[in-house]
Amino acid sequence: MKNKQTIVLLFIFISFIIYFYYFSPKSLIQNNISKKNNFNKDFIISYKKIFNKLSKVDKKFYIHDAKIITFGILKDLFKNNEKEIIIENKLIKVVLSSKGGLIKKVILKKYKTYDKKPLVLLDSNSSEMGLKILFRHNNSHLYTNQLLFKTEAIKNPDTNLVNKVIFTLNIDKNSYIQQIFFLPKNGYSLKYKIKFFDTNHYVNEDKIQFFWYNMIKRVEKNLEESRNKTTINYCVLGEKFDHLNERSDKKKEEINIQKPLKWIAIKQKFFTSGIVSKESFKGCNLSLFSNNIDNNVVKLAVIKLNLSVLELMQKKGEFSFYFGPNIYEELNIIASEFSSNIFLGWPIIESINKFFIIPIFKFLDKNINNYGIVIILLVIIIKFFLIPLSYKSYISMAKIRILKPELDKIKLKHKDNIHKIQIDQINLYRKMGISPLSGCIPVVLQMPILLAMFNLLPNLIELRQESFLWADDLSTYDSIYNLSFNIPLYGDHVSLFTFLMTLATILYSLSNNQMSTAQGPMKNLVYIMPIGFMFILNSFPAGLTFYYFISNLFTFVQQIIIRKFVDEDKIKEKFKENELKNKNKRKTKFQLHLEGAMKIIKNKKSLKK
Repeated sequence: MKNKQTIVLLFIFISFIIYFYYFSPKSLIQNNISKKNNFNKDFIISYKKIFNKLSKVDKKFYIHDAKIITFGILKDLFKNNEKEIIIENKLIKVVLSSKGGLIKKVILKKYKTYDKKPLVLLDSNSSEMGLKILFRHNNSHLYTNQLLFKTEAIKNPDTNLVNKVIFTLNIDKNSYIQQIFFLPKNGYSLKYKIKFFDTNHYVNEDKIQFFWYNMIKRVEKNLEESRNKTTINYCVLGEKFDHLNERSDKKKEEINIQKPLKWIAIKQKFFTSGIVSKESFKGCNLSLFSNNIDNNVVKLAVIKLNLSVLELMQKKGEFSFYFGPNIYEELNIIASEFSSNIFLGWPIIESINKFFIIPIFKFLDKNINNYGIVIILLVIIIKFFLIPLSYKSYISMAKIRILKPELDKIKLKHKDNIHKIQIDQINLYRKMGISPLSGCIPVVLQMPILLAMFNLLPNLIELRQESFLWADDLSTYDSIYNLSFNIPLYGDHVSLFTFLMTLATILYSLSNNQMSTAQGPMKNLVYIMPIGFMFILNSFPAGLTFYYFISNLFTFVQQIIIRKFVDEDKIKEKFKENELKNKNKRKTKFQLHLEGAMKIIKNKKSLKK
């Protein structure tokens, strides 16, 4: 029992290792996977070949089927008179094209790429979308991304800027298809409507599909981390959000869903491109392709959504695109579960982030324009709320330290008989009124805060491209020295914030060991753990390692302050009172059960001998 504090620290260390394994960038935990697997060259797929293959339309179809060519504008299919229309507000600029009547380019005005260029989320070289329609005549497919739509641009009278565009595709004099776009004054949401007018004698009611091929552009410095945090998320009606495996080593992740869906999103580390249905999509096929060929491409996403022609004919084809940053408040208003595109941790940890840490961060963000100072204040506020737990943990350690002479006597008395030592220790704790779990619980209860920060800070877009001290970007690792070689797990650079965090942890461990009764390897474990974390966190965002550094430093100072307010003489007096009070007190059921369990273990070992 005397080593319980150290055992808890060991448990925390192992828990962190497991947690980091599943949620940390692959470049840290699985840096050598691709080298070990040594993928065959034939197995690797070129992004550009995939994109060209998937987005290519069989143009022979239009030449072969003369009846469809004669339908109004379709006879002008290959004429080069494409028109571009720009709609924009303060946050986003969207270029629409009459060819396909869909989105050609999206620019986020407030953001830049890692190399300070305009942040183009998608363009005609990286993205292609359209409608795949099955015509009743000979079951022929029509792809609208190759067709030229008539265009009507409508300006906002207040701004004199185009904010609404109507694209029309005439099939005959009375039958046509419309695609309508509307961009509100604020926000990143682009409204999108599809209308089919008197097309039931041409279009198969069950066979229409919205397709989107997106060769996701690189916008962040750490390409490996970007790939490990890029995936396709989706939400089935009446169910929780789900996603394709973003960390898979397969060349292709794919899922075919036959249930109605509310939305689909191509989620990156800091940005999301998605489409939401007011009613529902009638199923989908989602694919995510990965390789390491092109350093300008993250992954290739392929989305195929089944639509209801009946709803489109009844003017219920209402959708909205979201092209914007992963800001919780922005995502939360788009659709149910859409905010899940920001992973904030497992349910308990997610709740801590949503209802405790994020509100504090937002409050500080509004009033302070330096994110290094924001992180420092965040540490102080969180530590203030944790003072009761820190105080209880310190008192527990102080009690164990005061009992050390008695514990040493028990150990000397029974020598190597571990079972008798443990039983006598339990009896001693009972007499002195110490709960065996009194020191463990405060430490364990603080773990969710540590894990909450681990999930939140690396995903805060507010830290993106924000500098502090020597770190030029708090959303990625800080490097004071680049190595000419790669150290397994550690990386090819030296992060100063991670190094300072390690020193602060060792300083705190030294202070704790003065209060601990642990001996031998268990005592040295608290020095080994910080070194382990230094390797693990070296390539994590500077904002996170800076937070842990300040947190450890503040904990050390907090412990010194608490020590001044603890009267050890009073603890000794309380021990004497408890010893008299509990002298003839019956053992609790827990103590009896524990002693019985120890005896059973001892008997089993004796039988084996």
